Amino acid sequence: MPTSGPLLALMLAAASALAAHEAAVTPDAVLVAAPDAAEATRLRDPAQLTFRDRFVKAGEAYFSPDGARIIFQAVEVPGANTEADPFYAIFVARLDRDARGRPTGLSAITRVSPDGSANTCGWFHPTAPDRILFGSTLIRPTDEKKSGFQVGSRRYVWMFPTEMEIVTRTLDASGTPSGDAAPLFVRPQYDAECSYSADGRFVLYANVKAPVSEGAKADADIAVFDTTTGSHHPLVTAPGYDGGPFFSPDGRAICFRSDRKGDDLLQLHVADLAFDDAGVPTGLAREWTLTANEHVNWAPFWHPSGRFLVYATSEMGHRNYEVFAIEADLPALRAGADPATMRRRRVTHADGADVLPAFSPDGRSMMWTSQRAPAAAGEDRPSSQLWIADWVGTPFPDPH
Repeated sequence: MPTSGPLLALMLAAASALAAHEAAVTPDAVLVAAPDAAEATRLRDPAQLTFRDRFVKAGEAYFSPDGARIIFQAVEVPGANTEADPFYAIFVARLDRDARGRPTGLSAITRVSPDGSANTCGWFHPTAPDRILFGSTLIRPTDEKKSGFQVGSRRYVWMFPTEMEIVTRTLDASGTPSGDAAPLFVRPQYDAECSYSADGRFVLYANVKAPVSEGAKADADIAVFDTTTGSHHPLVTAPGYDGGPFFSPDGRAICFRSDRKGDDLLQLHVADLAFDDAGVPTGLAREWTLTANEHVNWAPFWHPSGRFLVYATSEMGHRNYEVFAIEADLPALRAGADPATMRRRRVTHADGADVLPAFSPDGRSMMWTSQRAPAAAGEDRPSSQLWIADWVGTPFPDPH
């Protein structure tokens, strides 16, 4: 489908602004091309995994360690004469594949979060994949006002219920929950945005330090929990919202996004971890800011190679977030390379939001949340649903 006039103008304006602010961006960082043709350079055979007839909206999905299952958050379509739940629930599902190994859909979709609770950020344990981790209030939040991060007057607001804790739950062989969800630990205020280290010992998470009143900004820090000793270690404590952390594939660094400047924008950061003599991460050794622009850049996720991240950005506008890739060349950064020289490439090319990208453990598939399907009857815009595609090659073939 050809790029429309208004969208084309927006792309060109974004490219012009980037030229002024980020001279190191390569010429094809913002591609102006037919969506299908441009996207095919990175993604092949995109397939929809969740649908509006089952879910009002679905998103933020991650793979199990063997790539056979996914965990995601969604709001189910309610019964007749019933309103949809205002909160996300967490689901697990089997990822079905054809004879060539390509994903064809989901089966055995199972809700794993408690009824009435608000939930986010599910993750599989890396060595015990029948154990899952997610953020949950476990009960209905007492304050249902949507206070939290918001860009200007945009409708999308992140909630920070004070009851939100990081919880675990066990699944049986069929993927059905066996036993209740229980907090991994309990701390004051909102705890979520959690993920495991590769050996399952450490859990990264974000903690909102104080109650967030309606209209106020949250200030979140990133910490790590040691499941062996039960100790917590603060990693990122700078002012502003720091969250969405993930360990690098080698476990020596993290990526995250931050509202460090307090300007309602988010920028991407990577940082080397500092370790004590026992190998426990106790802080940051050094940190680099990969983006410093006028856009919202969020949801960074490592490629298994450890060479680059994928993330979502408002570079095409707040009604058309797209997935980009950016180099995270840690050896070069450690040697003194300017973060502004880290190259970027656009990945998705479709109308509507494309956000929350994640790679399969083998790096062969990228799964993300998209509004690219047609809108349901009676709705003015498409709902957010899960998509998956084969990942093609590398966006940065030549090292620095």
